[in-house]
Amino acid sequence: MDERAEAFLHYLSAERGSSKNTIDAYRNDLNGFRKFLAERDGSGNGDPAKVITRDSILDYIADLNARRYAKATVARKVAAVKSFCAYLLDHGDLTSNPAAQVDSPRAPKPVPKPMTTDEVDALLHEPSKHESPEAIRDAAMLELMYATGMRVTELVSLNMDSLQVNVAPAWVRCLGKGSKERTIPVHEQAVEALDRYLSTGRPQLLKNRPHQALFVNRRGERLTRQGFWLILKGYAKSAGIEAHVTPHTLRHSFATHLLRGGASVRDVQELLGHANVSTTQVYTQLADDHLREVYENVHPRAR
Repeated sequence: MDERAEAFLHYLSAERGSSKNTIDAYRNDLNGFRKFLAERDGSGNGDPAKVITRDSILDYIADLNARRYAKATVARKVAAVKSFCAYLLDHGDLTSNPAAQVDSPRAPKPVPKPMTTDEVDALLHEPSKHESPEAIRDAAMLELMYATGMRVTELVSLNMDSLQVNVAPAWVRCLGKGSKERTIPVHEQAVEALDRYLSTGRPQLLKNRPHQALFVNRRGERLTRQGFWLILKGYAKSAGIEAHVTPHTLRHSFATHLLRGGASVRDVQELLGHANVSTTQVYTQLADDHLREVYENVHPRAR
């Protein structure tokens, strides 16, 4: 089963173009399923046709629920098993799909919590309190992320040729999920921060060491997702923002603030790189809630 799982992961990477993060998540979930089977009846590495049955999958779901995994986590882990079963069926390792008659657990769609515009302003202003090359870089990263709504992986994967700031309007090209490329406009304030980083901050960090990465650390290497998360966490704390701020929080805030400002769902969908508009529509609830709050605060009959 281990060999088939690795072949499946290779298939996801080579033929489906899945990201490293997706591959890592699938590997972790399938290892968890294999471990469950091993503890259940010692069959974790046996013939998939004999090991993976409808009953074993149902028992796995029951075990996850008994261990109080979040519904979203259970849904993700079962989705990994179902995808693996479909792969095994297509490649002749199974004669029928044992997961076909297993209902997929439904994960509740969490409503993202955006930052207020005041909180965003405070966060973006925080790096300007310092004059180090790292602070200049951080200001450019935060401005760019809020200006474009990019995912953190997309941000740290940018190369020098991904960015065009010497044209009007400026733009950035990023590679999203499924290797889908999109081009996003960049507003003037973000361009100013990027110009400063490119002319002063980045050369000081590189110290004549060539690198194609746009955002680099003090060793002149590409900044990592974890590195950006720690940077963001530090600035949120020093800015006095009590809400839990993650890289995705800036993406949520970007989308919500655009919708509140009158942008269409379709436009926001394109900017975010969502394949399905239903994924974007979760933000409309936040925009509607904000409009209702404004109405109740200002309408003379609503108070």
